[in-house]
Amino acid sequence: MQQLVYLTVTLLLVCFGCYTEGQRPIKSTLTVPNGAPWGEWAQKEMCPKGYYAAGFSLKVEYPVDGDDTALNGIRLHCVNSAKGRSQYSSYRTVTSGTGSWGTWTNIKWCWSGLMKNFQLRVESPQGNGDDTAVNNVRFQCTAGGEITGEGTSWGDWGGWSKWCSATGICGIQTKIEGSQGSGDDTSLNDVRFFCCD
Repeated sequence: MQQLVYLTVTLLLVCFGCYTEGQRPIKSTLTVPNGAPWGEWAQKEMCPKGYYAAGFSLKVEYPVDGDDTALNGIRLHCVNSAKGRSQYSSYRTVTSGTGSWGTWTNIKWCWSGLMKNFQLRVESPQGNGDDTAVNNVRFQCTAGGEITGEGTSWGDWGGWSKWCSATGICGIQTKIEGSQGSGDDTSLNDVRFFCCD
């Protein structure tokens, strides 16, 4: 019994402050302050163990004659870090919640390295006008350079998130506003990315 208590206390001390999703420890969470206010947080989705985001694609509704929603979803394309970026044939895709509108764009890959931080282009609330919320996203890569999504151009770029304090981005959680019926739809309003070793 004493050994069991000692083992339990030891495990609690080792994992204090550590959060796991699907048995994968999350070292840090990346956020930006300019996300829009509507919607609910969808489920967290994580790259498989040993995989990290090196590319992404977007679900975008381009301008329509009516209610625009702009960005509806973000997919992370995760590579096995042991095989490197060149092994695109073995990448895995993860997506958190997505809106109902738009189509998926081509994948944008880091030229080299992994995605380490991000920035959002967000349209501020329009009052009685048509709100679109998040319009685009861009990332910086560990080996240098930026990759920008094929989103829409409403709104302004906010500041960059902090850099991952771990190997790279390994998960995503999106904030999605569901359909408002005859009301104003915005779809994707904010996003968090998770970093793992």
